[in-house]
Amino acid sequence: MNIYGIRAIYKFEMARMWRTLMQSVASPVISTTLYFVVFGSAIGSRMGDIDGISYGAFIIPGLVMLSLLMQSISNASFGIYMPKFSGTIYEVLSAPVSYLEVVIGYVGAAATKSTMLGIIILLTARLFVPYEVMHPFWMLAFLVLTAITFSLFGFIIGIWADGFEKLQVIPLMIVTPLVFLGGTFYSIDMLPDIWQKITLLNPVVYLISGFRWAFYGVSDIHIGVSVAMIVFFLLACMTTIWWIFKTGYRLRS
Repeated sequence: MNIYGIRAIYKFEMARMWRTLMQSVASPVISTTLYFVVFGSAIGSRMGDIDGISYGAFIIPGLVMLSLLMQSISNASFGIYMPKFSGTIYEVLSAPVSYLEVVIGYVGAAATKSTMLGIIILLTARLFVPYEVMHPFWMLAFLVLTAITFSLFGFIIGIWADGFEKLQVIPLMIVTPLVFLGGTFYSIDMLPDIWQKITLLNPVVYLISGFRWAFYGVSDIHIGVSVAMIVFFLLACMTTIWWIFKTGYRLRS
């Protein structure tokens, strides 16, 4: 394992975050804070509890998950796309580092940034809405595992994209709607039976449900199923990346 190669890629990607703090950290924190103010403090104070949890506290896991997913995808996709765009990807591929080490460097940096952002948002939420974390270990496990999984997914998008506009298509047109329809602002038990069944086709439901269980011990989906789904998606992303490097898809041409 070439530790120096991994460290070089990792440090380069982390340095980009420090150079763009307003865009990388301040912007998503401020955006999510507005949700806490509007839905948590303003609207939440006028709504009843859901599963014995105040509405403002109920939506915190979903909003954190929204930022975590979007930032994980964005950081990883932009990180690998820029070398492709500038042509420096060939230097990376010809360097004495394996494909595994390249992925660890880029995905590790993206996941680190996203995890840090998720923790900052959680701390910021405390200023507006009181909440508790019943299972802190599982909360951190879900946070890190989700960040890694969707950073791998973002890495795939960055390789697939052949233009800047494609970097935003899947996050904005697919991931964001899935998060909003995945129980961020409501419990799926509140839906009619037919829509409950349809909602179970949304993979983000399992992430938000499991993450909410770590906070309050309640969930729409059994915690075991939530863990199994995220592990399945993680393995699917790893298999896809293995295929990409094996075939050279959009890397060697």
